[in-house]
Amino acid sequence: MIQANGVVICLGYILGLLFTAVPFGGVWVLILGIVGAVFLRRRRITLTKALQKTKAAPPNWQTNPKPIIWIVAGLVGLFASLYFQFRVPQPGKNDISLFVPPGNNNNQEQLAIVRGEVASTPRLTRSQRGQFWLQVKALDEVKKESNSAGMSKGATGKLYVTVPLLQATGLSPGKQVAITGVLYKPKAASNPGSFDFQKFLKQEGAFAGLIGKQINILEEERKWGWWKIGERIVRSLVRGLGIPEGPLVSAMVLGSKAVDLPYDIRDLFVQAGLAHALAASGFQTSLILGVVLGLTRRTRRVTQFIVGSFALILFLSLTGFQPAVLRAVIMGFAALVALALRRKVMQLGSLLLAATLLLLYNPLWIWDLGFQLSFLATLGLIVTVPPLTQRLNWLPPAIASLIAVPLAATIWTLPVLIHVFSVVAIYSLPLNILATPFISVISIGGMISALASLIFPQAGSALASLLYHPTHLLIRLAEFFAQLPGNSVAVGTISIWQLLAIYALIISVWLMRWWQQRWWFASVIAVALVLIPVWHSASSLFKITVLAADTEPVLVIQNQGRVTLINSGDEGTGRYTILPFLQQQGVNQIDWAIALHFQSDDTSGWLEVLQRLPIKVFSDYSATPDNILASQAIQKELPKSKGIYQPLSLGQTVNTGSAVVQLINDQLPVLQMQIQNQSWLLVGNLKPDELRQLLKNKALPQPQVLWCATESLKDLVLALQPQIAIAPNADLDPKIFSELSQNQTKLFFTGRDGAIQWTPKGEFEAFIQASENKASVL
Repeated sequence: MIQANGVVICLGYILGLLFTAVPFGGVWVLILGIVGAVFLRRRRITLTKALQKTKAAPPNWQTNPKPIIWIVAGLVGLFASLYFQFRVPQPGKNDISLFVPPGNNNNQEQLAIVRGEVASTPRLTRSQRGQFWLQVKALDEVKKESNSAGMSKGATGKLYVTVPLLQATGLSPGKQVAITGVLYKPKAASNPGSFDFQKFLKQEGAFAGLIGKQINILEEERKWGWWKIGERIVRSLVRGLGIPEGPLVSAMVLGSKAVDLPYDIRDLFVQAGLAHALAASGFQTSLILGVVLGLTRRTRRVTQFIVGSFALILFLSLTGFQPAVLRAVIMGFAALVALALRRKVMQLGSLLLAATLLLLYNPLWIWDLGFQLSFLATLGLIVTVPPLTQRLNWLPPAIASLIAVPLAATIWTLPVLIHVFSVVAIYSLPLNILATPFISVISIGGMISALASLIFPQAGSALASLLYHPTHLLIRLAEFFAQLPGNSVAVGTISIWQLLAIYALIISVWLMRWWQQRWWFASVIAVALVLIPVWHSASSLFKITVLAADTEPVLVIQNQGRVTLINSGDEGTGRYTILPFLQQQGVNQIDWAIALHFQSDDTSGWLEVLQRLPIKVFSDYSATPDNILASQAIQKELPKSKGIYQPLSLGQTVNTGSAVVQLINDQLPVLQMQIQNQSWLLVGNLKPDELRQLLKNKALPQPQVLWCATESLKDLVLALQPQIAIAPNADLDPKIFSELSQNQTKLFFTGRDGAIQWTPKGEFEAFIQASENKASVL
């Protein structure tokens, strides 16, 4: 009974944290606890009366929690929701974010000197800069006239720092440094599906960033830390295996967060569906305990417990106290305690206890993706692998286990992955079945090599070199599956209610016999819950989205499953803005793409998009030799997706099925579009005299919706009088703002408001404002 009571109370606490995603979540958990208590009490009374009439023996109620326990669990859930809010990071009294000059977010850079202690090992970013965390101790203002340090202020907090790569060389945790650079506050996501940098920093307890330009080391001494051991292991493995095999094996042993793994390998494994191989968690913990217990099997249980505990603590220290590793280590300790006391390990109870202890330590981990996936995958291995293995008993046990383990983990983690990333790796299951033997061999060999490198680095390198061929084959296997047609399919974002319904089906199949016999029916319902809303939305949706993409207009027109993309920006815009948005919308093909070369001849954005999505028809206007070269680079990639090229010429009308597009000037970037009886005009960056000449000659039609460069906004709005005007940023003189505000034109700035969306049934809506309204409701 004590065990059942504990389970209910732990579940109440976890449920209370999960319900922080809905308004008054803790109150709802309390109501559920009260309803459960009332239902259980009535059930007891009804069943007891029925048994008394038949003179049957009364049931043994001691095996089930009492009704009061359900009320206690509801109160614990209410406490959990309040505790979560209490633990949400907030800037301190002297937090460095409070000293960020307002102008730094408007391209008016004001230098500062931040002094503090390096708190992490520098890593390489995608933009080839060094990145690390800094524990701030003081802030020195920089005198503009001399660029020297001025008044010093006492500042605290955690700071996200990026510096030129050479400046980060030689930095290590514990060093005292003074960094000259530009402080800034992180921005929230500006586009649907894009990365929320502000949320990421807040989860890490930081509220500001620093673009460093120069580092002065104040203290040369290299303090000892666990990072030194990890650095020694990584260096030994890389020496024996080379790159990328060495960093990959290091990541499989210590976890990708403890290793600076090349981004191409990281992206490859994520795209192929092998991201779990890079995350240190339960698999590595099981291997460590298996090796330790195997080597100490002839010793006393106390010795096994001590050696096993030391190995787990060492592993935890090297990986950097990640939530997934902490969960696995706690369960490992539970197994050691059960071994020492000669008791059977209750795996499900150990998992629930580990999750509760970790969430008591840090309730914010409930929304950590690594924690969620680790918990769900382990739950799947505990409760779903046995029935799957039993159904596969016609296969040899080793093969049945190879299939059951990745299938069980996929069943329990896939709904969360779809909810977060909106993409399904189609070949993930067969790839994991084939890759599991390689991962096992590499992980075991990597741990042995790592242990040897701590004693004698050359020996560790020699042992690691034996892992080259299996590691190389694993990379080639991932590349093969990643290049298969339809490797990843965007299914769109599923709502929280769809997610809960799918997990309700999975839990029903786990606990209820009726559903266990009809598991195929539950599977069909789960798939329908994902695909039917996506299909209905795609077949009926008409939406125009102007993405926040620096100084170039990037438009996505969705018309009943047909997608038109106008412009792509640079590589960063293609990778971090366009592709995440299209994935979130469940788009797997672009029907028509139009490149206008508004600001430059950079094709990297289009090439980034073409690597992930096929384009059926590509059109552009090539007026200069640079335009022509840019166009040819894209045309070379089109045949890979069976796309065709159609040039865009002056005066030519192109009907994409979603919009009628016409280029109205052969020298200047001006494009007219007709979208559902609505006239749009896109005007690129024009010189003042070019703009004056166009307006003087009345060469521009009067649109309902205008997109233009911020510098041209005043003249174009006053001359054309559009209903809606959209510009990249709001860097306008207050007088101009005042003059434009007296006009009937409604102004949007993508740099300030984020993406702008329009549907025929609604008004133009700013993404950031809509997100803030939603957050305020929650």
